[in-house]
Amino acid sequence: MSFTAQVKDELSRLIPEHTGAQKAELAALIQMQGRVSGHYRLELSTETAAIARKMVWLLHNVYKLKTEVSAHPSSLHKSYSYLITIPAQDELVKALKDMRLFARGSLEYTVDPRLFNHPQSLPAYLRGAFLGGGFLSSPQADFHFEISCTHEGLANGIVALLASVGIPANSILRRNAWVVYLKGTEPITDFLTFTGAHAARLDIESVLVTKSLRNDVNRRLNAEMANQAKAIDASMEQIKAIRLLADKKGLDSLPAALRELASLRLEHPDASLRELGELATPPLSKSAVNHRVRRIAAIVQKLLGTDIQEESEACP
Repeated sequence: MSFTAQVKDELSRLIPEHTGAQKAELAALIQMQGRVSGHYRLELSTETAAIARKMVWLLHNVYKLKTEVSAHPSSLHKSYSYLITIPAQDELVKALKDMRLFARGSLEYTVDPRLFNHPQSLPAYLRGAFLGGGFLSSPQADFHFEISCTHEGLANGIVALLASVGIPANSILRRNAWVVYLKGTEPITDFLTFTGAHAARLDIESVLVTKSLRNDVNRRLNAEMANQAKAIDASMEQIKAIRLLADKKGLDSLPAALRELASLRLEHPDASLRELGELATPPLSKSAVNHRVRRIAAIVQKLLGTDIQEESEACP
């Protein structure tokens, strides 16, 4: 089951207690999925069985409308699409007008504020909008939320409703459809909480915590690997300098303390500065080892400068 289907399944099981909220959710579903044909005949379509059951329940229990349901195999997926037909009947037009959805013989695709006459109505309407045209990608992948609308007025109305409850949203025209989208984790989880998808929010937060921990581990591993690579490069440079010094003047030319460290470095090329200090007699701090490494490097640099000067003087 996709994450969108998971969220819709959870939201489909929520039935508002207040009749006004039930009307608001049904209104959103009709605006997202409905069309009027013939002599005031309403058709609703969905690819989710749970949403189909909810639409039928709302139509029957809120307005006592007669419905006909048919299921058709999907040509693209191993699933069914569901068509709910509300045949022409006296109560249908009254119901549409009661939901502020009917004017001049057709459906209205604007959001009428008179629909929200109860505190449950606004979350119910937004829940219906997502059930009718929403998409939410898995938080395991790139997190993306959108609601696709057929009319610009409806998209703008949904954006305004979301803004009224502190959820920033935008809309864009994409392939002949107006898409309302949310950017960022917080607006998406706020939407899920507001509309009642608490289990989905918990799933998202769990995934995000796991991803954060994984990213922290990866950052630490990458940092350790980078530090190891730097340490290896530094060790190779130190060994190169010590060998050059040994060839030019011999390690016996070094003071005892530096000679001991130079010998330890040649014997333990993979050791860190801290580990070299532990091998010294007596043991040295990392700072003390680093100081002696710098003194050896300075001696080698001075030696190289002298050699270059001597070679230059020897040239005719």
